[in-house]
Amino acid sequence: MGLSASVLAVDAGNSKTDVAVVTAGGEVLATARGGAFRPPAVGVDRAVDALADAVTRAFDAAGVTSVEHVSACLANADLPVEEEQLAAALRARAWGADVEVRNDTFAVLRAGVAEPLGVAVVCGAGVNCVGMRPDGRTARFPAIGRISGDWGGGWGLAEEALWHAARAEDGRGEPTELAKALPAHFGLDSMYALIEALHLRHVEPARRHELTPVLFATASGGDPLARSIVDRQADEVVTMATVALTRLDLLDEPAPVLLGGSVLAARHPRLDDRIRELLAARAPKAVPRVVTAPPVLGAVLLGLDRVGAAPGARERAREHFAA
Repeated sequence: MGLSASVLAVDAGNSKTDVAVVTAGGEVLATARGGAFRPPAVGVDRAVDALADAVTRAFDAAGVTSVEHVSACLANADLPVEEEQLAAALRARAWGADVEVRNDTFAVLRAGVAEPLGVAVVCGAGVNCVGMRPDGRTARFPAIGRISGDWGGGWGLAEEALWHAARAEDGRGEPTELAKALPAHFGLDSMYALIEALHLRHVEPARRHELTPVLFATASGGDPLARSIVDRQADEVVTMATVALTRLDLLDEPAPVLLGGSVLAARHPRLDDRIRELLAARAPKAVPRVVTAPPVLGAVLLGLDRVGAAPGARERAREHFAA
């Protein structure tokens, strides 16, 4: 089969899955894309079944049937017990002799740093934060919603905007342009009409995520209440990052803070500027930057870290995913 495959890297998210088969020298033999990975919705076995198609296609393209190590960064692997369950399910597939499962936020972090050192905050549909040091120490949060103290993310921001807009229209809350902008996005003339449309599913509930960009546009237009919601998201991002830095004893030394996920990657000026302002005040030595590399690269690099990659392997892998 020519080159020997050492790592199967998997980055599985709520909307898509990317896999890569890589040698110890960092050469990417094959990649493939699959569908969503949602164990809470379909169960662990069916979720792993959904990975199998992409893995099989990548193995076939690489000319291998297994690898030395499986580096899997998976959405919904929020608690150690969930990581253990998912690792057991992956071992049962015999894709690799060794399996390590991490939350997918670790892939964002590792993709953005030269060594496994720093903190990443991901703000996409939800919000999460992890940190790591080369000695293996990590910092993380349960990140399973409001019951674990989380606030924000695209879905949460849309819900918050709807809440304030509804109260503004009926007199319970402060006036805000959101009361007009949110229903107008769906061609409706009032929050009452939007509430009815969502409740009766004339507008599918999944489309609520479309309201997050409307919130940011309204904030950019100067609406005080919309701006306050954006500012709160910035505060949440910086609070998580600062706590993770503190837990890892990184607060007093230069350390990267990687910003990822659709909300942060969009670089909304008010959110981006406010995050950097708050970080400068609370963690002056932190170095914030938005991650643009694909998260599957992070899964690749974590795998190469594990197998003792050859010199230059990580740089070779980065070059492949930057092309």
